[in-house]
Amino acid sequence: MAQTPASPHNILINDQVAENITRTEELAYELRVSEVMTSSPKTLSPEMIMRDVVEMFRKARISGAPVVQGENLVGIISMEDLIHCLCQSDLDAQASKYMTRDVLTVKGTDPVVEALKIFVSSKVGRLPVIDDQGKLIGILTKGDITRGLLKALQRDIQVEEIRKYRASHLFEDIESDRTSLILRYNIKPRDFTHGGAASSHIKRALLRLGASPQIARRCGIAVYEAEMNLIIHTLRGGVIRVEIEPNRISIEAYDDGPGIPDVELAMKPGYSTASEEIRELGFGAGMGLANIARCVDNMVLESVVDKGTRLKMRINLDKEESVGEGYSSKLDGGTS
Repeated sequence: MAQTPASPHNILINDQVAENITRTEELAYELRVSEVMTSSPKTLSPEMIMRDVVEMFRKARISGAPVVQGENLVGIISMEDLIHCLCQSDLDAQASKYMTRDVLTVKGTDPVVEALKIFVSSKVGRLPVIDDQGKLIGILTKGDITRGLLKALQRDIQVEEIRKYRASHLFEDIESDRTSLILRYNIKPRDFTHGGAASSHIKRALLRLGASPQIARRCGIAVYEAEMNLIIHTLRGGVIRVEIEPNRISIEAYDDGPGIPDVELAMKPGYSTASEEIRELGFGAGMGLANIARCVDNMVLESVVDKGTRLKMRINLDKEESVGEGYSSKLDGGTS
């Protein structure tokens, strides 16, 4: 058994952390084009005179419009096409003469990120939106995407505030000698795709319970490192168990093999038994336990070869940092 007191100060930056994904980037994958597009856009016919196109653009304050014949999309007129026409002094020509015929489109069911890819690669200003039958159902601009993302973020914030309020009052009306919330996550071996998921869920739960960002970060890093150890070193995976109380957070990571031959050696920064294959993936630098020790107030590592390993961690919370008691209780300085 090895017991190590730890300090939250001088937390090491994790050299295994994957690329950070912002909520805005997540939304680009979650939102569909139909949710952010402009429905019922202004349209042109191929026979429309360019002089009338100019007037329509002026009145509608738009810089482009799809050209349709019946229900079929046959082209698009942009400001660039309009300028070309003006340079030719050809305003009496039909739209079909100046429209772009090879039109880039997106489907309403496509994720917004697919439209963003087209905008970046083609540098067009707008994309007609079609359904599965090829019928025009809308128009999409970069401005539409920006407004759609902002609205979605605003909804996120409102929903999150409600969740935080509910969660932060979790322990307030419960009378018991010891009240706690237990979170449990099963971790699969070699599951690098979901590596860090448990850490993210626990961090989010703590923030909703009213924990400070600093406490949530400390717990998040400790759980991440323990989670990755289970993914890298176990044969059958393991379990992350977190017990949240108003005055402490207790974390356990345990598995049933293969165990650690030398616990004291494993505690040394830079020591790792990870294979070359794991190292090539960017993991197994041997800093996991050292990073955990800097994030928690107490850490105990127990291991028996061929039996398994149990890592116990604890973060103590003072009155100002207590969780699950509501904002008003914190202001009053009360704890359970």
